[in-house]
Amino acid sequence: MGTGGPFSGMEVNEANPQIIKWLDERGALILHEDMNHSYPHCWRCKNPVIFRATSQWFVSMDKTGLRHTAREALDHVDFYPSHAVKRIGSMVEGRPDWCISRQRNWGVPIPAFTCQGCGESVMNDQTLDAVIELFREQGSDHWFTDDPASYLGDACTCPKCGSHNLKADRDILDVWWDSGVSHTAVCRHRDNLEFPADMYLEGSDQHRGWFMSSLMTSIGAYGVAPYKAVVSQGFTLDGQGRKMSKSLGNVIDPNEVCATRGADVLRLWVASVDTSVDVPCDDQILNHVGEAYRRFRNTFRFLLGEIEDQFDPATDGVPVEDLLPYDKLMLARLCEVHDEVSEAYSGYRFNQVYRTLYDFVITELSNGYLNATKDRVYCEAPQSFARRSAQTVWAHILSMLLRDLQPILAYTTDEVMAFLPASMRDGERFAALLSWWEAPMSAEDRAPYLPVYQAVVDSRAAFTKSYEEAIGSGAITEKTTQAACAELTVPTEMLMLLTSKLGCDLAEPFVCARVSLVGGDELMCTAVPAEGAKCERCWNWRDLGPDHLCPRCQEAVNAFED
Repeated sequence: MGTGGPFSGMEVNEANPQIIKWLDERGALILHEDMNHSYPHCWRCKNPVIFRATSQWFVSMDKTGLRHTAREALDHVDFYPSHAVKRIGSMVEGRPDWCISRQRNWGVPIPAFTCQGCGESVMNDQTLDAVIELFREQGSDHWFTDDPASYLGDACTCPKCGSHNLKADRDILDVWWDSGVSHTAVCRHRDNLEFPADMYLEGSDQHRGWFMSSLMTSIGAYGVAPYKAVVSQGFTLDGQGRKMSKSLGNVIDPNEVCATRGADVLRLWVASVDTSVDVPCDDQILNHVGEAYRRFRNTFRFLLGEIEDQFDPATDGVPVEDLLPYDKLMLARLCEVHDEVSEAYSGYRFNQVYRTLYDFVITELSNGYLNATKDRVYCEAPQSFARRSAQTVWAHILSMLLRDLQPILAYTTDEVMAFLPASMRDGERFAALLSWWEAPMSAEDRAPYLPVYQAVVDSRAAFTKSYEEAIGSGAITEKTTQAACAELTVPTEMLMLLTSKLGCDLAEPFVCARVSLVGGDELMCTAVPAEGAKCERCWNWRDLGPDHLCPRCQEAVNAFED
């Protein structure tokens, strides 16, 4: 190329001794000494990096006021996680200038010209307008092929010496500048979008990359940040915490996971981890997530089993104020869980959404409310009020889980939609188009019920422990809680809650025959064998009639016969 003088075209290692010789022949060599030291290498090709001095284009952070304005703009941006603002803020604070040029054979050119007569750099409104028109009509490739005089016209003039012989420079824009102006190329040129954008989402390394370049270009052009919120994500590691790479052979192909496990399992894994930091992933981790997915799916299937074609909330539902006490307690708790999920979604804390819903489904529904009330749903007369009351809350649970899990389990919730009663679909086919769940109890209305609900949960835990101890000691031989009674002692405050008008018959949440309740200093429970015999229909221990059925089952059977 002729740019290296007598050493042009040589490899670096070939040129080094020639340069030393050249300096020595002219008496300009002060010292020549060989030494071993660490040296930067390219992370991609592993070869040594060559440093060379070239002229560059810079944007001053202080002369333009970028630093001060950018610092102020960051105060009005929401960062998730919140501490990420410190990362980009410190980079803004410590950045003296921004180098926006690169010397490569490809890319978007910096539209500057050099006067062949005096060497002056030429860039003004007239030349920029001409280049914009050239790019719009013919594309940026013509920068490298066309004579500037052919498209600059009268603007092809050096303001210093008056020469008309301008040469197009070959510097290109830093790639971060290209991506950084996407707020203008995308948001400001589409009528259906707004500027600033609601959110920018990218990896945590983009605080020095796209987040930063977008901020600087937007501040420079419009004086405001290009985003209202920034969500940064970590990177995926293998199960041992190593970066995934082809050379290590530890890469997990998302397409393969979707093909073998289903896309919703992969989506659930993403939602289950704190994506603001680096997260591990391997087959064992995905197996655990697969188990969690099946719990969610089975809960949907369980609820649909007693609602599809059997119960329509629009015609069979019970008003909130008329629900049975235990059902009303669960509905209050359901509304509280939904508010927790909504708040977590608003902060992009998907792992908190997952954990809240998973714990609720496993601990409070599968092992709690649904397990307890299925006796009513299965054994009460079909049109009985007690059954309709439970089914009403089951429908609320299904409706809430459908909406709260839709952003995560997109395909599974669409499957659920196909089996919902028409009145629960809002006229939609896809779950994503459903409106957000509206809690049937306001925060004020449900507040009195929540302490009572917690007292029931705590009491049930005490009974479960005492029942397991009774089974282990042989005090109870029938391995079902339905064959047990609970003798429960509770502190005064809890006693007042459980015996208030908001309380329920504890035998139902305990799934036992009977509960006796007395006050005391601390929560204690003793499980003892139930009296009576096992009803052949509902399997509860009751006083039975001649047909070996309890009074409730006799009534239900009679209803069928009628």
